[in-house]
Amino acid sequence: MEHVVIIGNGISGVTAARHIRKLSNKRITIISAETDYFFSRTALMYVYMGHMKFEHTQPYENWFWEKNRIELKRGFVEKVDYDSKVLSFSGRGKMTYDQLILAVGSKPNKFGWPGQNLKGVQGLYSKQDLDLMEENTSVLKVERAVIVGGGLIGVEMAEMLHSRNIPVSFFVREDQFWGNVLPVKEAEIIGKHLESRGIDLRFTTELQEIISDESGRVKAVVSSNGEELACQFVGLTPGVSPNIDFLKETDLETEEGIVVNQFLETNQPDVYSIGDCAQFSKAIAGRNNLEQVWYTGRIMGETVAQTICGNKLAYKPGHWFNSAKFFDIEYQTYGRVHSRLKAGEANFYWEHKDGEMCMHFVFDKVSRKFFGLNTLGIRIRHEVMNRHLDADSTIDEVMEQLKDANFDPEFYRVYEDEIVAKFNVEQGTNISVKKRSWKRILGAR
Repeated sequence: MEHVVIIGNGISGVTAARHIRKLSNKRITIISAETDYFFSRTALMYVYMGHMKFEHTQPYENWFWEKNRIELKRGFVEKVDYDSKVLSFSGRGKMTYDQLILAVGSKPNKFGWPGQNLKGVQGLYSKQDLDLMEENTSVLKVERAVIVGGGLIGVEMAEMLHSRNIPVSFFVREDQFWGNVLPVKEAEIIGKHLESRGIDLRFTTELQEIISDESGRVKAVVSSNGEELACQFVGLTPGVSPNIDFLKETDLETEEGIVVNQFLETNQPDVYSIGDCAQFSKAIAGRNNLEQVWYTGRIMGETVAQTICGNKLAYKPGHWFNSAKFFDIEYQTYGRVHSRLKAGEANFYWEHKDGEMCMHFVFDKVSRKFFGLNTLGIRIRHEVMNRHLDADSTIDEVMEQLKDANFDPEFYRVYEDEIVAKFNVEQGTNISVKKRSWKRILGAR
């Protein structure tokens, strides 16, 4: 019986295992050094905040794995012999494979700051990081925390600390929040929202040094402007990078991540890579060659399962989308919305008077083809936006059918008429918003 071994039990590896089982009777083993069972990584913050227990983050009951003949092994793979197809474990033990899937995920970035390995300094990615954060903020009283890096993980950490009434100073290298992703106006909304929650946002500020007390624990940081700020916890959240150190000195082709083709194949026979650690040798148009978000990992898992089970399939994630939550503001993005407009692009921006909701549309200046949308505080139906992007709809068609896209629950106020009225004034159009049509929403013909 062919043996498929998967290193990594995150969303990518587990999705691959589930779909291989649906398609075949192959022997399947998942190896993880992090936890015994798969859990939802995006829910870790809610464990710290007391909204759920860790076991509540596990989507499957513990009996699920044996019932579906998916073997689980807790261990750390130290060496891979691609010629003999043998894995060697830290300490002792070996395992052979017929097909190997590398789904080893990411690790928090560190950039060689003095003091970055002191007690009380950490990133946030793994279950071990969650446990360490609990320890670092509970053992001693934390009078102030400093977070370095203005991205999604940094905001999660800020909200976690805020939930325990720990004051937070947030160092952001750019002159606006998430400056390499968000356009200026969206960044301003998020920045004001964070400050209204008591977060001390410090733009154009970088970490220079972390200072130790006599016991080897952080007692202060020095910023790039020379200021020394007392703190007892430092969160390093300037992004993540593929967790591939144990693979770099092997015959496997690696760059920033594990290099794969469109079929998620590496340069080694019967070895595949998926998820955060996979780097495409040729990026898909409109996307990055490293795709480190939850849903792309899931799609990669489904795709590689088809290939391993005899139906060779290329990775096709479709149009870019993503979502996040900044304290109380929900963010969604669909299609192509850069932090700055590109040549030939035009945009339309609407913001609610309360300053915590907006919609930002980008389209072609000449053809008026719809390129993408950012939205803060208003939920949008993914399938509706996806169909507009598939159909090369114009911005006028998107506006006309804007009510179809609204996904906010009943009793929420809706703003489509107000949004389109502003669009008509600015664009010199005379568009009337169509009534919501479930036939259009569901894609019925």
